[in-house]
Amino acid sequence: MDLHGAFHVYDTTLRDGAQQEGLNLSVADKLTIAKQLDGLGVGYIEGGWPGSNPKDTEFFRRAREELDLRHAKLAAFGATRRAGVRAADDPLVAALRESGAGVVTLVAKSHDRHVELALRTTLEENLAMVRDTVTHLREEGQTVFLDAEHFFDGYRANRAYALEVLRTAAEAGAEVVALCDTNGGMLPDWVSDVVLDVIESTGARVGIHAHNDSGCAVANSLAAVAAGATHVQGCINGYGERTGNADLVTVVANLELKLDRDVLPPGLLREATRIAHAVAEVTNVPPASRQPYVGTSAFAHKAGLHASAIKVDPDLYQHMDPTGVGNDMRLLVSDMAGRASIELKGKELGYDLSDDRDVVTRVTERVKRMEQGGYTFEAADASFELLLAEEVEGTRPSYFDVESWRVITETRTDGEAVSEATVKLRSEGVRYVVTGEGNGPVNALDAALREAIGQAFPEVAKFELIDYKVRILDQGHGTDAITRVLIETTDGESSWVTVGVGANVIEASWGALVDGLTFGLRRHHR
Repeated sequence: MDLHGAFHVYDTTLRDGAQQEGLNLSVADKLTIAKQLDGLGVGYIEGGWPGSNPKDTEFFRRAREELDLRHAKLAAFGATRRAGVRAADDPLVAALRESGAGVVTLVAKSHDRHVELALRTTLEENLAMVRDTVTHLREEGQTVFLDAEHFFDGYRANRAYALEVLRTAAEAGAEVVALCDTNGGMLPDWVSDVVLDVIESTGARVGIHAHNDSGCAVANSLAAVAAGATHVQGCINGYGERTGNADLVTVVANLELKLDRDVLPPGLLREATRIAHAVAEVTNVPPASRQPYVGTSAFAHKAGLHASAIKVDPDLYQHMDPTGVGNDMRLLVSDMAGRASIELKGKELGYDLSDDRDVVTRVTERVKRMEQGGYTFEAADASFELLLAEEVEGTRPSYFDVESWRVITETRTDGEAVSEATVKLRSEGVRYVVTGEGNGPVNALDAALREAIGQAFPEVAKFELIDYKVRILDQGHGTDAITRVLIETTDGESSWVTVGVGANVIEASWGALVDGLTFGLRRHHR
């Protein structure tokens, strides 16, 4: 039953990850995520708990018809039978049996106090529940894994009983006994010691399921593997309740790239960044920029000293080639930037500045002056590219000339506040005067500006503002403080970020809006 050799990569995003606060997956979402996870090459995808709720039952029904998994096997999650009921007669066990999943992962109590207080049964009956349920599902032709819930805490409280739960499961036919750090409080050395003892004492195949409450889920997973575990569970992007589960991509990348263990099909780790971000889009949870390996900042360099070294050899300030996980190195332009940062960023944007010291000097000094005034370019590549083009080409890219703009907000008799903006500009030799309405002054300005420019450049209709961030820079000044606005715009194929700074939020927003449309038009007219 081993997939991809002797090691199991087991994803529980659709079940344990879905317990994250604010994360709510539809059946369609779960099917989409399952396809992405299969593209990463994981061995097992835990789809949910059939019979416990209609959504998970529906997922397994549709999965049989709609999922054509190339690498993964679908696993159904569920509990051992209830106390005093035969496994064959338990309706929740029947749901596992009838789910269509070839693999069932049973959660079982391995902490004696949980058996007595939560299950309200005896330690002997709990062992019988484990034995009966595993045996029944094995006789029905399903592969069984056991999740030993609260195992590490139970091991500390009553080692003999915790180990007996594992022995019972393994003797009944469970192929894997996964040790769960359900409360997430373990540290790597503790995990390593326990895993070594479990393997020596039981002879069972051991897995690890770590939560991140101590900030050690990934480290604990790796410690377990180093001690002999050959089955690792986790969630993509570290999803999960409280502080989350072990980030499966980080665990797998460390195993493959640092420890030279082949745990995914060849070449599929290069899909990790794309898949991690694609899943984030489905969950509607913004990707963590500082996520190891796949975050947008994972290989981003800001300090001038770093850039100088990277110019000589990228490996001097990177622990690996980012293409190994499908990511890219990024150079951030900021007031910390030196000449090397500007030169490398220029090369990234298509400008060879290696022989133009004057331009590099001008851009470097201009960036530092502007950032002192409140601008930021490390998150606004599009605005920096416009600035660089202006310095290199001698003129700022422009597709329209603004004569004036204004915006007013009024409260109508029904109490509704409506904003109205008027924009006057010239484009392609024609003067346009356009009025737009919106649910706020920035929305109204955006509508008017797009309508005016769109008459000369119809492709503007594809542009859409997808993110808007405001930051007050000198908060001690109160309402007259300098304001910075970052706007992200998309044309449906890619997105770009621009920055604006002003004495008020509307002025700052206007600058970012103009840059956003200018950059988009420049991209379409190259």
